[in-house]
Amino acid sequence: MKELATYLMLQIGGNATPSKDEITASLSAVGVEVDTASLDKLYTDLEGKDIAELMEAGKAQLAKFGGGGGSGGGGAGGAAAEEVVEEEPEVEEEQEAPSGGGGLFGADDAGGDY
Repeated sequence: MKELATYLMLQIGGNATPSKDEITASLSAVGVEVDTASLDKLYTDLEGKDIAELMEAGKAQLAKFGGGGGSGGGGAGGAAAEEVVEEEPEVEEEQEAPSGGGGLFGADDAGGDY
């Protein structure tokens, strides 16, 4: 798959017929090892075929599978779901912040110079 993806990216980049060496160089540039057997099979499978026609044929085959998505509601899908228990968050008691300088500049009572 990585070889095919690289082949298609090179085509999108403007190279109508990427070579095996160009695919190998592109994959190696990002640290991906090339499977030469897969690359050879790709070129054997693509020989004499137009990639645009292959993609259209593939799109038609994918349409048979339908789409994913959630259930329409009700049904067995909801029965298999686990019940979610919501926990109430613990309430932390607030501590009073020290007034003034926190005792750094003398006592907190009003008897100081400040």
